[in-house]
Amino acid sequence: MSGNIELLNDTLAQARNENRAALIAYLPAGFPTVDGGIAAVKAALDGGADVVEVGLPHSDPVLDGPVIQTADDIALRGGVKIADVMRTVREAHEATRKPVLVMTYWNPIDRYGIERFTTELAEAGGAGCILPDLPVEESGVWREHAEKHGLATVFVVAPSSQDARLTKITAAGSGFVYAASLMGVTGTRESVGAQAQDLVRRTRATTELPVCVGLGVSNPEQAAEVASFADGVIVGSAFVKRLLDAPDDAEGLVAVRELAAELAKGVRRGA
Repeated sequence: MSGNIELLNDTLAQARNENRAALIAYLPAGFPTVDGGIAAVKAALDGGADVVEVGLPHSDPVLDGPVIQTADDIALRGGVKIADVMRTVREAHEATRKPVLVMTYWNPIDRYGIERFTTELAEAGGAGCILPDLPVEESGVWREHAEKHGLATVFVVAPSSQDARLTKITAAGSGFVYAASLMGVTGTRESVGAQAQDLVRRTRATTELPVCVGLGVSNPEQAAEVASFADGVIVGSAFVKRLLDAPDDAEGLVAVRELAAELAKGVRRGA
């Protein structure tokens, strides 16, 4: 069975045809529970997200700030497994028919087995993987398996990335390029900053892939700002914080759906 890279490509192209940025939400699997996490992903997609990244919780999430680390800790203490991540992908995609990716550090895939992971992700209807800590020079075997199974390989670029490095990274990637808006970890911020716009400009000079910006976007105004220069707006910590702050699971789902709707308006306003 082939994965859904074409659905991802078509979704991003459709957003561009509508003269707007795509809204990409991030939520970790297994948080607050496996079932609760599946419901949260569905709520984000139902609320207006075009794409969702399902996080594979990790004990040492180097890119993630305190909000996502807290959610990962809850998921790991709850015993979340890779099988639960695949189930989250499958049920979210089947319910919404929208593209669902997995965002994961490399170590869990390496231990699980590349062929096993890519096969199961494709069978679950996944669209691909975002791999923030896999060096492009060491990604050949992964990319071979991902391509065979119809999965996108999304690499992360940062403001510190030199132009020659950007060219190498974007040449190896597929689906889209994840542009980290600033140096540091995930989290909500007062301003996304000019660094992101410059990074998008430099990245676009190297590739035809859509360039989507994450790290720091938390409200419709910031979403509109980023949507004015990027192909996609990635929001994670703000969704997780809504769940953490909610008095119960039901209220958390309402809050996630409402935030997705607000951000969906923001990306349309910024186009």
